[in-house]
Amino acid sequence: MRETTRTGAAAEPPKTAKAQPNPGTSNPGTPESDPSKIQDRLVRLEELFHVVARSQQGYRELIDSMDDVMFSISLEGEIRAVNRRFAELAELPFSDIVGHNLESIIEEPTRETAERSLPRFLERRFWQGILRVRLRKTGGMRYFDCTLRGVVKDGEVVGVSGLARDVTYERESEARFTQLFETLHEGVYFSTPEGRLLDANPALVTMLGYENKDELLQVNVTELYTNAEDRPNLLQELEEQRTVREREIVLRRKDGRPVICLDTSTAIRDTAGRVLRYQGTLVDITQRREMEERLHQEQEFARRLVESFPDMIVVLDREGRYTYISARMKDQLGYEPEEILGRSLGERTHADDQSALLEMHREMIQGKRTYGTVEYRTLHMDGSWRTVRATARPLCDACGNIVGVIASARDMTELKRLEQQVSQSERLAAMGQMIAGVAHELNNPLTAILGINDLLREKAADDATRRQLDLTQKQARRAAEIVQNLLTFSRPRAPRRGQIRLDDLVLHTIQLHEYSLHVNNVHVDYHAGPELPPVFGDSNQLMQVFLNLIVNAEQAIREVRSYGKLSVRVAQEGDKVQVAFQDDGPGIPPLILSRIFDPFFTTKRPGRGTGLGLSICMAIMREHGGNIEARTLAEGGALFTLTFPAANGGVNGNSGEQSPGNVASIAPKSDPSPQG
Repeated sequence: MRETTRTGAAAEPPKTAKAQPNPGTSNPGTPESDPSKIQDRLVRLEELFHVVARSQQGYRELIDSMDDVMFSISLEGEIRAVNRRFAELAELPFSDIVGHNLESIIEEPTRETAERSLPRFLERRFWQGILRVRLRKTGGMRYFDCTLRGVVKDGEVVGVSGLARDVTYERESEARFTQLFETLHEGVYFSTPEGRLLDANPALVTMLGYENKDELLQVNVTELYTNAEDRPNLLQELEEQRTVREREIVLRRKDGRPVICLDTSTAIRDTAGRVLRYQGTLVDITQRREMEERLHQEQEFARRLVESFPDMIVVLDREGRYTYISARMKDQLGYEPEEILGRSLGERTHADDQSALLEMHREMIQGKRTYGTVEYRTLHMDGSWRTVRATARPLCDACGNIVGVIASARDMTELKRLEQQVSQSERLAAMGQMIAGVAHELNNPLTAILGINDLLREKAADDATRRQLDLTQKQARRAAEIVQNLLTFSRPRAPRRGQIRLDDLVLHTIQLHEYSLHVNNVHVDYHAGPELPPVFGDSNQLMQVFLNLIVNAEQAIREVRSYGKLSVRVAQEGDKVQVAFQDDGPGIPPLILSRIFDPFFTTKRPGRGTGLGLSICMAIMREHGGNIEARTLAEGGALFTLTFPAANGGVNGNSGEQSPGNVASIAPKSDPSPQG
């Protein structure tokens, strides 16, 4: 009886029922009244009933095993039969379902809704579609994909049988997808391989500047690309791989303005591998690109601003390691910034200055100082020491925490040398005034000595006394010439140019420095060619050039040994006059040969030179239309060659007899060279 109640389809036939003969109708004389035959029929009928019962039972089990809902109801709404899936969804036993009205179990759709739809159903006897159902017990809303058919008896519809598949999850997923599709900020599209848009979400419509989706769907995809090659390239990539992620493309808005997008596309294919459609998302990165461009411009401006500073800018972390160095490092210290990044502060600092530099960094990291200046010596790439003045401040993050130190450093070496040069110039000026006074005072006694010497020579009776007086007069006149040279050098007159005999001027300069050359055992070999033309220039300035070269040669010789030789030659070369100074010192290293005429460049020990002498010589020579060259000789020593344009095209300034040339040899007081 349970199965009958559960399905409501039909009552089971009695399993042990036997047919009883009707005594009022049977005829014992006929074959049908034969008891044995009647018994056989009853047995066969019972077996047939069992076959039918088993068939019905299998049919009911098959229906109950289905995941879809099956039911049968009358036109009045009475439930005649349901399967197990119906009972599970209603959360009711079969006894509370079969025989009850559908309205007692289902809240929606209502009876009124069903009655409005009934006439059309009776006419067509078929209905298929999505039905929304609300169960009274659970109160939950569910969706079913239903197929309803009319139960026909004697040509009339007497009931409804239905098959319903629960599609609640699919509908909810579809609803969620639709909601997501409509609310996404990224543009979503579906298109055919031919470029026809199938669908687009509101974000894409807004992104491309169209009024509504229908207007956008009328546009072919190929018309949206600013670069016609982007679409074929994208399709080619999708042929090679199923998905293309974040490919940057530029689309055209309705108003013609470009919009930069990141396109992530997927090709949807059928079982044969043919592309059915393309779908993907577009992310508008136009503002991001504009911000990146502005940020790049600001960074580039800051970089160029830092690089244009005359000072070197550096950043150090809390441990004192360099994290940033401007390109000015190459100009000031000869290193590429990459060579110093990551290295520690003070590695190239002079040992005497290292503690002050590190102490300033430590105090700033600890917050004890907000500003600091320190001057220190650091090592240049060429091995020289440079004086640097650094100004530093703490570097803080967005929260105000000290994360490092930022500093600007300026090379003060040239300024220091200039200050020393100015100081030395002031001392030389004071010394010049003193020498001028001393020379002036020496002139009076020398004049008296020369006068008395002349009187004594006139009264000298023997030759020996006269020779001694001649020697005295010669030495006194030499002393007078030295005094005159000192006066000329210490009191240079205003620049005044005229025709100059270079051979005489060079010899005069050698004589001015003769004492120092003798003391330092430097032998001077001087030779001047015959018939030298004059040059046009300032004798005082040219004497300064010659004197500087003589002093440099003397100092170079003294650095390697206690004696040496300086050869000076004056000769005519075409329409020019050359003066050559050649020493036998150590020569000039090739690495610095090209820099010796640079201002403030010197290889001398501190206090021995300012680095301005040769640069001044070069400036004076250029003012005179000449040139000065230097080179190292293969046999040792240095050769400086000065070239002057002749004043009158090479014609000798002397009129009259020809001179065989001026040759002089100024030897040291004692020749320390070994004797053979």
